[in-house]
Amino acid sequence: MSDSTVVSDAARALARSPITKVVGFLVCVELASGVLQGYYTPIFTDIARHLSIKDADVNWFEAAQLIVSALVVPLLARLGDLIGHRRVLLLSTVVTALASWGVAFAPSFGLFLVAWAVQGFYVVWLPMEVAIIHRRTGGAERRVRGAAGLLVAGLELGVIVGALTSGALAESLGMTALLALPAVVVTLALVAIWFGVEESPTLAHGSVDWGGFGLVTLALGLVMGGLVLLRVAGPGSPWPWVLVVAGGAALLPFGRRELSHPEPLVDLRVLGARGQWPVQATAFLFGVSVLGAQIPLSTFARTDPAVTGYGLGASAGRVSIIIGGYVLSLAVGALLFHLLAQRTGTRAAMVVAALLVAVGYLMFLPFHASLAQTMTNMVVAGLGSGALVAGLPAAAAAQAPPTHTGLTTGMTNTTKTIGGAFASSVFAIALASTGTVDAEATEHASLSGYLVVWAICGVTALVAALFLAVVRDAPRTA
Repeated sequence: MSDSTVVSDAARALARSPITKVVGFLVCVELASGVLQGYYTPIFTDIARHLSIKDADVNWFEAAQLIVSALVVPLLARLGDLIGHRRVLLLSTVVTALASWGVAFAPSFGLFLVAWAVQGFYVVWLPMEVAIIHRRTGGAERRVRGAAGLLVAGLELGVIVGALTSGALAESLGMTALLALPAVVVTLALVAIWFGVEESPTLAHGSVDWGGFGLVTLALGLVMGGLVLLRVAGPGSPWPWVLVVAGGAALLPFGRRELSHPEPLVDLRVLGARGQWPVQATAFLFGVSVLGAQIPLSTFARTDPAVTGYGLGASAGRVSIIIGGYVLSLAVGALLFHLLAQRTGTRAAMVVAALLVAVGYLMFLPFHASLAQTMTNMVVAGLGSGALVAGLPAAAAAQAPPTHTGLTTGMTNTTKTIGGAFASSVFAIALASTGTVDAEATEHASLSGYLVVWAICGVTALVAALFLAVVRDAPRTA
């Protein structure tokens, strides 16, 4: 029996299998993901006091987790295609649960940072979930889009629940008990996967290219490390640029190996296919705003206009309102994406989503003087962002061979993470009024720095829309 016959038979069998129950359990997993992403933000200052560190050192949490996320996703995505997406989802949840318990009980800043970084394994959850649904529905794009929208809505609901819960309990619980709650939630997500999600047949064959993994780890590690050092040492230091250039150079032998290897870790031919590369490029450009612009938004909102002439002078409570409105718009955008794509097609719906992100951030250039203007801008950008969060992995799976759904959906998260890391470093420099990103600097950033941030977010979203609009999907094959 040929491979194509096996793939076809498996697709028909899975298309007949019930999917509603599976999606329900996977939504529970995304609720846990949202809790991880929203729970800690209101209590970062309390965590700093608990660990006896400076508030500025909290920035290392984001940097460490970004590096781990970028490194592990290519390997986990490939393993998903080889050993099963459910197994990788289960494995990554076990690791995330153990890391979450480590965060709760870590006795020192060093151990806390390691546990926090390893928590970054959760970034592979959504790509693996979309791959599971894609496989179980036989690649029915309409059903995959609808399920992806529900997953992202669950994610954003978890963000809100997590943020509200930690803020409400911060005064009444000890820090260990407070930090243990996300670990409990992730452990429950592990139970949901174990009992609620069945494994789909694996269609890919082969083994992991460990040599390729070593090369891509070296390349990404150097690039991400350079970007982190750029934020710490500033653009005047040569060492960040040395690391970034060395990481870029390491991609050359990696690319040569993958193109010549019979079973590559990252199949560059698949990622470079006509229907695939615009999706991956969009994920990179989208990471600029969805991952890089949130801290600048928060600092702008907290800036006192009586001192600087700009800003909202918002309290922490008002900032939470802005963030809450943005997160709600993400959930709405994810749900509306499916409805829009039914009328226009997935690619056209993603073009609209990217344009909404662009419009939302470019509106900041003339309109940033009041809370109402800021909320309006963020809701517009949030609608587009939510649609892209749901649409990118679904579109990547739709344009992938059946044997590479895990790789393509996973790489949307890797490229998004790298885009966010680049943006985070560039934005930190743009907002550094003293010409350095020294955490001890007390001067406020200039308004022109914030205008640069918003312009970059808007322009990158426009470029993403252009890529999606001008490059047609590849013909669908069995």
